[in-house]
Amino acid sequence: MSVSGLHAIAADFIFDGARTQRNSAILINNSRIAAVAPRDELSTSIDVFEAPKGAWLAPGFIDVQVNGGGDALFNADPTPKCLAKIVAAHRRFGTTALLPTLITDTDEIMMAALSAVETILPEEPSILGIHLEGPFLSPEKPGVHRRDLIRRPEPHHLQMLASFRKGVLLVTLAPEVAPAGFIAELVAAGAKVSLGHSMATYEQTRAAMAEGLTGFTHLFNAMPPLSARKPGPIAAALESPNAYYGMIVDGQHVAPATLGLGIRGAGHPMLVTDAMPPVGGSRQEFMLQGEQITVRNGRCVTPDGVLAGSSLDMATAVENCVRLLGLPLERALRFASTEPADFLGVGHFLGRLAPGYRADIVALDPNDVSVVATWVAGKEI
Repeated sequence: MSVSGLHAIAADFIFDGARTQRNSAILINNSRIAAVAPRDELSTSIDVFEAPKGAWLAPGFIDVQVNGGGDALFNADPTPKCLAKIVAAHRRFGTTALLPTLITDTDEIMMAALSAVETILPEEPSILGIHLEGPFLSPEKPGVHRRDLIRRPEPHHLQMLASFRKGVLLVTLAPEVAPAGFIAELVAAGAKVSLGHSMATYEQTRAAMAEGLTGFTHLFNAMPPLSARKPGPIAAALESPNAYYGMIVDGQHVAPATLGLGIRGAGHPMLVTDAMPPVGGSRQEFMLQGEQITVRNGRCVTPDGVLAGSSLDMATAVENCVRLLGLPLERALRFASTEPADFLGVGHFLGRLAPGYRADIVALDPNDVSVVATWVAGKEI
């Protein structure tokens, strides 16, 4: 529906990304937040959406790793139409902004994906850019990525990636396969760089961070484990206050006790879904680059039992932080909004409920973190 002029959303609790206010309202002017004020200070002439009793308003969720949703898969159909399906599926679960994620594929598919995102960006506020998870990965830690498509970056790849200027570009790579200076060149071109599917040592990881790498893709998964004499990338992530690491809190990818190490680290945990087509879809099976993937007991797996993304949505990830990890709801909400916004460099207009910010808002039942309503750029979805 279209929105014009001033309107407001009122609730018993509003978490603005830093603190929780009671009996307040968010005043919205077109697509932006004009103010967050006590409910009883609203003018009687303003249209007000009253959230259900006990509901919370929070910044809309931001997911930096979304492979698919609504029975659509970005690798299989790198088009604006596919992206629209994925966005619609995830909005049901409070995700108001995301990075469609392309796993390791051919140069032709990569170029098609970049073009699709550039095409849809002007008309779809929920698309922030693109996440290329590969192809510059370690063949020793492929996960579900095709080994025959994993490769080292060449000069034309840098040219391809540097030409993407209309949104956020996040590149997941294994630092040990990148030539010297490649990460620095990507960062200089405006990209965010994340370590993933890597066998990097601690020293190689620190060197990559010195070049500008700031992210860690699904921390603990597809990387060497933390050990006594080989701290590896996990130690580098946990000790750095400038690191942002995605965590898949589905009870499947990483044990809760291990995730607890991540939330106690010096860096910035972020919730990611690594979502596949079943999220918000109707089918429990899909094809991924010629291989059938099936959802079994909440796990997306190959016939050999290899994890292939997840069937997790962001609202459930927030709930799992509270239920499995014992976190306060406010902190879990930050992991789903404020932290990823800051990581992507959009924290000046997303990830918080404050004047001047885009009115991306989710209304939640705090008991089970189910989504009551969602707004994107001031429009109720």
